[in-house]
Amino acid sequence: MNAAEKVCAFLEEAQVYYLATAEGDQPRVRPFGTALVYEGKLYIQTGKVKPVSKQLFENPKAEICAFHKGQWVRVSGKLLNDDRREVKAAMLDKYPSLKRMYDPDDGNTQVLYFADATAVFSSFGAPPETVTL
Repeated sequence: MNAAEKVCAFLEEAQVYYLATAEGDQPRVRPFGTALVYEGKLYIQTGKVKPVSKQLFENPKAEICAFHKGQWVRVSGKLLNDDRREVKAAMLDKYPSLKRMYDPDDGNTQVLYFADATAVFSSFGAPPETVTL
């Protein structure tokens, strides 16, 4: 299992993670639930009409954090847009409930992947483990 797969598996088990972005000098945090490994990269999904999309366009630096069964992961890096239809379709196939709101061809569906990213797995009972995505 590579680093992206390990992080994705943790996010899937946790079901919810929190994405932090910046809007000017104001941090913004919100819950997310999508995670996909595609061509070895960790992807998330949102809508282009949402403020988070604009925030990531202006400043792609972001961090996510999830907690599950006494362990947490923090992923820091840049979230970069991938406008290819096939990766949008793969994300929606993994999360079919999103198909009520999104379509690969709707001009709104956005998938972003982590670049220049580091994930740190932590718990209170073990030393942190750092992996590079």
